[in-house]
Amino acid sequence: MARRTRKPVSTRPAAADQANARLFLNRELSWLEFNSRVLDEARDPGVPLVERLKFLTIVASNLDEFFMVRVAGLKQQLSGNVAETPPDGLTAAEQLAAISTRAHAMVAEQYRVWRDEVSPGLANLAGVRLQRPANLTPDERALILSTFSREVWPVLTPLAVDPGHPFPILRNRSLNLAISLHKEKGKLSPRQNIIAVVQVPSVLPRLFELPGAPLPAAGTANGVAAPDGTTAATTRFSFILLEDIISMHVGDLFPGFRVIRCDPFRVTRNFDLSIDEDEADDLLKTIQKELRRRERGSAVRLEIAHETPSDVVGFLRTALRLEQDDIYLVNGPLHLADLGSIAARDDLREWRDEPFSPQIVPPLQEYDDIFQVIAQKDILLQHPYESFEDVVEFISEAAADPNVLAIKQTLYRTSADSPIVRALIRAAENGKQVTAVVELKARFDEAPNIQWARTLEDAGVHVVYGLIGLKTHSKVALVVRREGGHIKRYVHLSTGNYNPSTARVYGDVSYFTARDTFADDAGALFNLLTGYSSPPSWKRFDVAPLGLHERILALIERETGLGPRGKIVAKMNSLVDAAVIKALYRASQAGVSIDLIVRGICCLRPGVPGTSENIRVLSIVDRFLEHARIFYFEAGGKKEVFLSSADWMPRNFLRRVEVMFPIDDVTLRDRVIDEILALSLGDNVKARRLLPDGSYERVRTDGRPPLRSQVRFMELAREKAQAGPVLPGPATGSFTVRTAALGAARGPGVPPATAPPVGATSTAA
Repeated sequence: MARRTRKPVSTRPAAADQANARLFLNRELSWLEFNSRVLDEARDPGVPLVERLKFLTIVASNLDEFFMVRVAGLKQQLSGNVAETPPDGLTAAEQLAAISTRAHAMVAEQYRVWRDEVSPGLANLAGVRLQRPANLTPDERALILSTFSREVWPVLTPLAVDPGHPFPILRNRSLNLAISLHKEKGKLSPRQNIIAVVQVPSVLPRLFELPGAPLPAAGTANGVAAPDGTTAATTRFSFILLEDIISMHVGDLFPGFRVIRCDPFRVTRNFDLSIDEDEADDLLKTIQKELRRRERGSAVRLEIAHETPSDVVGFLRTALRLEQDDIYLVNGPLHLADLGSIAARDDLREWRDEPFSPQIVPPLQEYDDIFQVIAQKDILLQHPYESFEDVVEFISEAAADPNVLAIKQTLYRTSADSPIVRALIRAAENGKQVTAVVELKARFDEAPNIQWARTLEDAGVHVVYGLIGLKTHSKVALVVRREGGHIKRYVHLSTGNYNPSTARVYGDVSYFTARDTFADDAGALFNLLTGYSSPPSWKRFDVAPLGLHERILALIERETGLGPRGKIVAKMNSLVDAAVIKALYRASQAGVSIDLIVRGICCLRPGVPGTSENIRVLSIVDRFLEHARIFYFEAGGKKEVFLSSADWMPRNFLRRVEVMFPIDDVTLRDRVIDEILALSLGDNVKARRLLPDGSYERVRTDGRPPLRSQVRFMELAREKAQAGPVLPGPATGSFTVRTAALGAARGPGVPPATAPPVGATSTAA
């Protein structure tokens, strides 16, 4: 039988497509631009010092995920001769080259900010110091030696690298030390110079705190005169990195050798799952096996201390099978995300954003039956400004209510100690019919979701994993309740996850309703997920992959038909889908006014004459992560507003189960248009405008009062909560009073400002 060989496939777009390609920005480079905007917050001297450190840690974590998934995928395309040229026309090799240039510059700037601004600021202003071994006092050295001998040395494993000891398979994102050793020739060591590897144990804290000087007594100056005449803060605490502790005593692991030097390095690997669900008899077990395998996927990046000798760098590069562009020389602590524990310390509150407590919305401040409140009117919550506890309370009350017969819920990501999962368990124990659709393939949350699935199953919850080949990304909860002689259903829908932890830092929108049409669609959705039963048509939902893409295109096309009377405002995390972008270009050419608020990736190129001059794109990066998906279409004066779990990306339209739904309540609809969207478009403090070349610039105030949308949302939440509940009639019975902490400190001082009407010339113009 003749052997078949794969011929290399040309990935260069045809000449006819190159002009079209210039209308699209590259997805990967656009993401790097987003991470650059996060880095901008770390560079901003107006951001509180510890918050600047927080943004540096976010940049580091974001880059990890980017390399593990996006860069790894491009490398696979390149090695497999896969022709998957994106709409912008760049081949995989061209993308990797551009990514390397941009990412190296970003990492260099990230560490410059750490060395020149954040680290000195922490030391001189907040009294937080990173100590190096050369600066330790004799007492500190004695303490570190004791700690090393007692807690660190027992868990270390020296790994020699020679012909008899191949280079070890180091775990993904592991921190290691390359130990250069010297010994005279002997029976056990025929070579004089060898390299060994010691893994820095991930089971131990990366930061070891050293005793600091006592803080000044109350009423005294918190600081001493520095040599340059400024005032240096008294040391609150100092710390040393675990790898430095090991380096100081690593000779104990290699008796008979002389340690020449120790160089820390870190390996990033391909971390994406590769699963053939059609061949998986047990999806849970298959994913567990894949999770173990991917810890040792092919290397995609090497981070190493900048002063490491070139021969050591070359040795590691060869051992890990990396290219020169994959090497990142770092002048500072590797993986700054590990310094996040500093930002969380209570004794650094004065260097963080002023605290904000999510508020209880007036309809839910006083009630004795949350279902009665929802039955009377739809309720919209804007997180994190309005409390997510109402969502938790919705599920918790359903679990305890003897009239509730069933609870059905999707779970994509949730917290480590989830009160919602505990409520579902209680509901099952109380004899209710409980169904949980747990998405095992939620990237980087696979392991905790597997554990939750097992815990729920053990409690009697009916757990399903969704549809083969699709991720269940929709956020839906359905409660079925007996009221008198009939059945009443209550629905919660959201743009974000059922995670109380992220709900305090992610900007999302929740929606409660008891409308029968919404309940019918929610019930049909769960039947689809658990039994492959799809309705012939949806009443109020649009569902991916069953028509959501087509629906978005039709809505844009309808506005296109209105010409200059058309208007579109869309807020999302990412805009990538080529068909949607082309539809928006056609709408712009027809004169439709289009405002896009895209936090992250945006492949649409705005402001191109004759194509997109009527499209404006803003990105807001601030204290909270902008996460809501909101779509507004003028519809000839009808003003239709939709919320969704889906971004405008191919994966959301084609490879995920997503839900988009309208806001039918006119008051709530107008609130989204005139408050949430209008304030976001009016932001001239934290908003950046996308330029035609793919770069971003800060929006100028142009003499207008400063408007920071997230601060204004905090102010509005407090004002509404302080106004108190408006009850439909005389109070009867005993009410549960749930009053927020109304006296919480205000956010950073930005005066209230009037937002421009949606669709007017925005600040991005």
